[in-house]
Amino acid sequence: MNFKTLVLLLSTVSTALIGGLFYAYSCSVIPGLARLSDASFLQAMQSINRAILNPLFFISFMGTLVILPISVWFFREQPMVFYLLLAATLLYFGGVFLVTIIGNVPLNNLLDGADLGKLGATELTTLRQKFEPDWNLFHRIRTIASFICIVLLAYAAILSRNV
Repeated sequence: MNFKTLVLLLSTVSTALIGGLFYAYSCSVIPGLARLSDASFLQAMQSINRAILNPLFFISFMGTLVILPISVWFFREQPMVFYLLLAATLLYFGGVFLVTIIGNVPLNNLLDGADLGKLGATELTTLRQKFEPDWNLFHRIRTIASFICIVLLAYAAILSRNV
């Protein structure tokens, strides 16, 4: 395996890891949390949002942002592969990274700043209503964007072998 093929493989795997994380959230975590009371939901989301801030997550989330453009550069002489990789890179940047940074992270910060033990039932309901619908919308966007990125990368990988 040559270096550019390795970069494409790593790009595909890292994108799939992030997409898989978002997909798993969509299939299990979000529906499970939706069934909880306001206080339990908010406590669980605070805990999850704090736990995900770890090196393993950052390596895959930020690493994908770095390695995708490198794969684009390596395949610049294979036009179809290049454009598929470029599309995946731009979609990851806008639909995954920026949506997370501009959408989900500020909501996570809002929730993290709340002292849930000091809030009454009405305040907990209000906080959940400020957080949950928008967070889930942003999450859906990045999940769909990740899925499309994976498809683009897989197709690029197949085409790269046929040239």
